[in-house]
Amino acid sequence: MSQAGQDDRLTGSIIVVALVSAVSGLLYGYDTGIISGALLQIGDDFDIGHLWEQVITASILVGAVIGALTCSRLAERRGRHGTLLLIGIVFVVGTIAAACSPDPVTLSLSRLVLGFAVGGATQTAPVYVAELAPTAHRGRLVLFFQIAIGVGIVIATVVGASEAVDWRVAIGLAAVPAAIMFALMLRLPESPRWLAREGHADRARDALSRVRHSGSDLTAELEEIQDNVREEKQASTRGWAGLKAAWVRPALVVGCGLAVFTQLSGIEMIVYYSPTILTDNGFSDTAALRVSVALGLTYLIAQLIGLAIIDRVGRRRLTLVTLPLAALALVVLGSFFVTGNDGKSMVPWIVATLVAFMAFTAGGIQLMGWLTGSEIYPLATRAAGAAAQSASLWGTNVLITLSLLSIMRAIGTGQTFWLYALFNVIAFVFLYRRMPELTGRSLEEIESHLEDRKFKPADFASR
Repeated sequence: MSQAGQDDRLTGSIIVVALVSAVSGLLYGYDTGIISGALLQIGDDFDIGHLWEQVITASILVGAVIGALTCSRLAERRGRHGTLLLIGIVFVVGTIAAACSPDPVTLSLSRLVLGFAVGGATQTAPVYVAELAPTAHRGRLVLFFQIAIGVGIVIATVVGASEAVDWRVAIGLAAVPAAIMFALMLRLPESPRWLAREGHADRARDALSRVRHSGSDLTAELEEIQDNVREEKQASTRGWAGLKAAWVRPALVVGCGLAVFTQLSGIEMIVYYSPTILTDNGFSDTAALRVSVALGLTYLIAQLIGLAIIDRVGRRRLTLVTLPLAALALVVLGSFFVTGNDGKSMVPWIVATLVAFMAFTAGGIQLMGWLTGSEIYPLATRAAGAAAQSASLWGTNVLITLSLLSIMRAIGTGQTFWLYALFNVIAFVFLYRRMPELTGRSLEEIESHLEDRKFKPADFASR
């Protein structure tokens, strides 16, 4: 038994909950990553240029911003379970519509719908898992979502690199896991925490009993849930309005700033456009797609390594160590193109530099974008803060995706890599000055620091 006398043994239902989170993360990684290889075929089929390619790629991200903000409110008002069922349906509908699109306009609109599900899943699935999982396993079960994103990206790059799969089939394949996610959700209960907050104590007990071993004493855990609900309702600073409070603002600045810099790091530039960038600079389609597979695998491996060491190394330290190395990789990469050393003889060096950049970024700052949203905000503003952070991340992603190819054509490929290297340097300065070390700190400790107006890195240097 753990804290509050909770039975920490995993049940079949909890494993299904984790699978739902994993499938939603896989869909996020696959649906955003599949466009990288598909763009080469889509451009030929629809006879479109780089402006349309940017719109098609960015449309899913615009939808993600809308989905993150909408589903945050929907999950608070209508429940996590019903929201995830809706997301599953939208995943299926958006996927099929995109796969059957007769023109770039329909494809963009379909990916906008699909993006709603992607953004909604990133906002709702981790929260749902966290509220159902036993305390001892919560971190690892929520972690399934992060790992599954990398798995989805790898699968997308492998499918794209095969060149034997038509882009419509490649996009349409995502309907299968989406349907599985919907079917799994039908077996699961609503979040007991949400039910308790809505005043349904009996239903909360019933929901909790469905995900705990039969015969478990639920009294202590239910009392803890009720105490947390009362604390949230009594808080003077709550919800979206609470984010405006002066004592909450440092958390919002760090959280949203971190979300913005996860995108300005340049990783989305590589995930979405690496085949297009490489083919535009003389690489064959086959070589470019194989490079994207290597980058996808690097992303997944680096995330797994980062997640394995983050609690020992520390969130702040890991981020500050890897950012300069990522910036250096982009400087070197840009130099290849600016100096004209981007021919066939330099391909191994270009690929090695791309892989190095992906490793330092995926294993560093990319781990922080979703992680901090669940821990940096006070309890009563946590849902709103996480939604604001998610929207900041997706919004920045939209701007990058809509402008990247145009910027490359305006200032050059190498110079664009240098620009993103500069963003990594700025991120280092910002996080060095603003981001405290949260590793090993309880949520209550973090909130206490905010309330005491002691949220600078130096304030967390000692206990």
